Amino acid sequence: MTRAGRSRSRRSVCVALSTLTPSSSGLTGGPDAEIKDRVDRAARTLRIEHLLDRKTDRLSGGEMQRVSIGRAIVRKPRVFLMDEPLSALDAKLREALRAELKNLQMQLGATFLFVTHDQIEAMSMGDKVGVLNHGRIVQTGTPHEIYNNPRDTYVASFVGSPPMNLIDGRLVNGRAVMAPLNFELPFSRGAKASGATDGRPLVFGIRPEDVYLESGAPIEARVHDVENHGVEKILTLRVGDTTLRATVPARTDVAIEQPVRFAWNPDKVVLFDKGSGVSLRHAG
Repeated sequence: MTRAGRSRSRRSVCVALSTLTPSSSGLTGGPDAEIKDRVDRAARTLRIEHLLDRKTDRLSGGEMQRVSIGRAIVRKPRVFLMDEPLSALDAKLREALRAELKNLQMQLGATFLFVTHDQIEAMSMGDKVGVLNHGRIVQTGTPHEIYNNPRDTYVASFVGSPPMNLIDGRLVNGRAVMAPLNFELPFSRGAKASGATDGRPLVFGIRPEDVYLESGAPIEARVHDVENHGVEKILTLRVGDTTLRATVPARTDVAIEQPVRFAWNPDKVVLFDKGSGVSLRHAG
C-alpha cells in the first residue's frame, strides 16, 4: 500500500470506531444496536474505549494501529491480512502489541496472515512460519523447525538473534576443519546427513547458544565485542580473520581483547553444501 493509501485507511478506520452508524463503520445490513455492540466489544478487546470520541489528528501512531485492527475485528473476517502492522511503532509498544495480537488471535479463533521483516515477530507470534527470499517461499514450518533445521544458509542467517554462525570448512577424518586457518573442532557423526563426505567443501552452522567458553577447550580466540543484554551476554569471538558469536550467561566475566578458549556442541552442528547453500539434511 502506498503512503497515501495508508493515510486514507487510517482516517476511515478512526471514523469507523468513533461513530456508530452503518455507513461510517463499514457494517451494513444490521441494526445500530448490533453495530454498537460489535464496536464496543472490539474496543474493550484492544483497550481503546477512551479513543472512540477522538478525532484522527489526536491519535498517536500506536493508537491508529489499534484502531485499524479494531475496524477489521468488527467485520468478523475469517482471515486477517496484516502487512507489517507494527513496523511504525517504537520498541516498547511493538513488544506490547505483539502479545496483544497473539492473545487476540487466540480469543477470536481466526487465521492471521502476518507479513513482517522482523524475525522476532515471526518467531514469537507465528504458529507456522514461511520464509521468503526474493519473493519465493524457501521454507515453511513451525518456529522450532525453522530455527533448528534451516533449509539453507539464507534461512540460517535470517532467523535467530543473533543468527547462526556460518563457517567454511571440510570434514577430515571425522573432524571439522575450518578454512583458511585450519583450526579443528570435533564433529558428531549423528549430525551428519547423507551425502556428507570427507573433503567436500562445506559450511558449518552452529547457533551462538551452542558455542561455549571453557578452559582447556580446543580453540583459542580473542573477545572482539561484548553485548550485555542483562540476562545474558553475546560475545563476538575472533580467530584470525574469522568471527563468530557466542551466547553466555550474564555472570561470565570477559573483556574485549581477552584471550578465551571455546568449543561447540558437536551434536548441534548443521552442514550446508558450500556451492548451493542447501542443508545436507534437506538435499536429495
